[in-house]
Amino acid sequence: MKQYLLLLFLLPFVAACDKDEVRNNNPYLPSYNFSIDINMDLPLYTPLQFTANPVVITQAGIGINGIIVMNTGSGYVAYEDSCPNQELSSCSRLTVDGINAVCPCDNTPYNLFTGDGGLKYRLRVYRVEVLGPKVIRVYN
Repeated sequence: MKQYLLLLFLLPFVAACDKDEVRNNNPYLPSYNFSIDINMDLPLYTPLQFTANPVVITQAGIGINGIIVMNTGSGYVAYEDSCPNQELSSCSRLTVDGINAVCPCDNTPYNLFTGDGGLKYRLRVYRVEVLGPKVIRVYN
Protein backbone atom coordinates (compact mmCIF):
# COMPACT_ATOMS: atom_id res chain seq x y z
CA MET A 1 0.00 0.00 0.00
CA LYS A 2 2.88 2.38 0.82
CA GLN A 3 4.35 1.73 -2.61
CA TYR A 4 1.14 2.84 -4.30
CA LEU A 5 0.95 5.97 -2.18
CA LEU A 6 4.56 6.80 -3.02
CA LEU A 7 3.84 6.25 -6.72
CA LEU A 8 0.77 8.49 -6.56
CA PHE A 9 2.82 11.15 -4.79
CA LEU A 10 5.67 11.07 -7.34
CA LEU A 11 3.50 10.82 -10.47
CA PRO A 12 2.62 14.57 -10.68
CA PHE A 13 6.31 15.50 -10.44
CA VAL A 14 7.31 13.14 -13.23
CA ALA A 15 4.38 14.22 -15.44
CA ALA A 16 5.28 17.89 -14.95
CA CYS A 17 8.78 17.43 -16.38
CA ASP A 18 9.12 18.57 -19.98
CA LYS A 19 12.51 18.80 -21.66
CA ASP A 20 11.24 21.58 -23.97
CA GLU A 21 9.95 23.84 -21.19
CA VAL A 22 13.28 25.64 -20.75
CA ARG A 23 13.73 25.88 -24.50
CA ASN A 24 10.42 27.57 -25.30
CA ASN A 25 9.52 29.81 -22.38
CA ASN A 26 10.79 33.10 -23.83
CA PRO A 27 7.90 35.51 -24.61
CA TYR A 28 10.06 37.57 -27.00
CA LEU A 29 10.96 34.75 -29.37
CA PRO A 30 8.29 32.82 -31.30
CA SER A 31 8.93 29.15 -31.97
CA TYR A 32 9.30 28.16 -35.64
CA ASN A 33 9.95 24.61 -36.80
CA PHE A 34 12.95 24.12 -39.10
CA SER A 35 15.70 21.66 -39.89
CA ILE A 36 19.02 22.15 -41.66
CA ASP A 37 21.76 19.64 -42.45
CA ILE A 38 25.22 21.20 -42.27
CA ASN A 39 28.01 19.59 -44.29
CA MET A 40 31.33 20.76 -42.83
CA ASP A 41 33.13 19.88 -46.08
CA LEU A 42 31.53 22.98 -47.61
CA PRO A 43 33.75 26.09 -47.31
CA LEU A 44 31.11 28.11 -45.44
CA TYR A 45 30.93 25.51 -42.66
CA THR A 46 34.58 24.32 -42.40
CA PRO A 47 35.20 26.53 -39.30
CA LEU A 48 32.87 24.17 -37.41
CA GLN A 49 35.54 21.47 -37.62
CA PHE A 50 37.52 23.44 -35.05
CA THR A 51 36.67 24.51 -31.50
CA ALA A 52 35.34 28.00 -30.77
CA ASN A 53 34.75 29.10 -34.39
CA PRO A 54 31.08 30.11 -34.55
CA VAL A 55 29.27 30.20 -37.88
CA VAL A 56 26.21 32.35 -38.50
CA ILE A 57 23.61 30.88 -40.86
CA THR A 58 21.03 33.38 -42.13
CA GLN A 59 19.33 31.17 -44.70
CA ALA A 60 15.61 31.97 -45.09
CA GLY A 61 13.36 29.79 -42.94
CA ILE A 62 16.13 28.83 -40.50
CA GLY A 63 15.27 30.24 -37.06
CA ILE A 64 13.87 33.75 -36.63
CA ASN A 65 16.91 35.82 -37.66
CA GLY A 66 19.07 32.80 -38.44
CA ILE A 67 21.17 30.58 -36.18
CA ILE A 68 24.65 30.56 -34.66
CA VAL A 69 26.39 27.16 -34.60
CA MET A 70 29.63 26.44 -32.75
CA ASN A 71 31.88 23.49 -31.99
CA THR A 72 32.53 23.51 -28.22
CA GLY A 73 35.21 20.84 -28.31
CA SER A 74 32.88 18.33 -26.66
CA GLY A 75 30.03 18.71 -29.16
CA TYR A 76 28.08 21.32 -31.06
CA VAL A 77 25.68 24.00 -29.90
CA ALA A 78 23.19 26.01 -31.94
CA TYR A 79 21.45 29.20 -30.85
CA GLU A 80 18.86 31.56 -32.26
CA ASP A 81 20.49 34.64 -33.77
CA SER A 82 18.09 37.00 -31.94
CA CYS A 83 18.44 38.93 -28.69
CA PRO A 84 16.58 36.86 -26.09
CA ASN A 85 15.74 39.78 -23.79
CA GLN A 86 14.37 42.19 -26.41
CA GLU A 87 11.27 42.47 -28.55
CA LEU A 88 12.03 41.58 -32.16
CA SER A 89 13.14 44.76 -33.92
CA SER A 90 15.70 46.08 -36.37
CA CYS A 91 18.45 45.81 -33.73
CA SER A 92 17.60 42.36 -32.37
CA ARG A 93 19.98 40.33 -34.58
CA LEU A 94 23.07 39.31 -32.60
CA THR A 95 26.60 40.05 -33.77
CA VAL A 96 29.34 37.49 -33.18
CA ASP A 97 32.46 38.74 -31.39
CA GLY A 98 34.86 35.85 -30.77
CA ILE A 99 33.10 33.38 -28.46
CA ASN A 100 30.38 35.89 -27.60
CA ALA A 101 27.22 36.98 -29.36
CA VAL A 102 26.42 40.62 -28.59
CA CYS A 103 22.94 42.12 -28.65
CA PRO A 104 23.23 45.53 -30.37
CA CYS A 105 20.02 46.77 -28.67
CA ASP A 106 21.55 46.79 -25.18
CA ASN A 107 25.21 45.69 -25.78
CA THR A 108 24.73 42.53 -23.70
CA PRO A 109 27.30 39.81 -24.50
CA TYR A 110 26.13 36.17 -24.44
CA ASN A 111 28.69 33.39 -24.06
CA LEU A 112 28.41 30.93 -26.96
CA PHE A 113 29.61 28.01 -24.84
CA THR A 114 26.82 28.42 -22.27
CA GLY A 115 24.27 30.78 -23.83
CA ASP A 116 24.29 32.89 -20.68
CA GLY A 117 24.27 36.68 -20.74
CA GLY A 118 23.47 37.40 -17.10
CA LEU A 119 19.91 38.55 -17.84
CA LYS A 120 16.55 36.80 -17.37
CA TYR A 121 16.62 34.85 -20.63
CA ARG A 122 19.53 32.93 -22.09
CA LEU A 123 20.08 32.41 -25.81
CA ARG A 124 17.45 30.11 -27.31
CA VAL A 125 19.04 26.70 -27.81
CA TYR A 126 18.24 24.49 -30.79
CA ARG A 127 18.76 20.74 -31.00
CA VAL A 128 21.89 19.42 -32.72
CA GLU A 129 22.24 15.87 -34.02
CA VAL A 130 25.53 14.48 -35.35
CA LEU A 131 24.75 12.53 -38.54
CA GLY A 132 28.32 11.67 -39.50
CA PRO A 133 31.93 12.76 -39.03
CA LYS A 134 31.36 16.00 -40.95
CA VAL A 135 27.58 16.38 -41.05
CA ILE A 136 25.28 17.71 -38.33
CA ARG A 137 21.57 18.54 -38.27
CA VAL A 138 20.21 21.55 -36.41
CA TYR A 139 16.47 21.60 -35.79
CA ASN A 140 13.70 22.85 -33.60
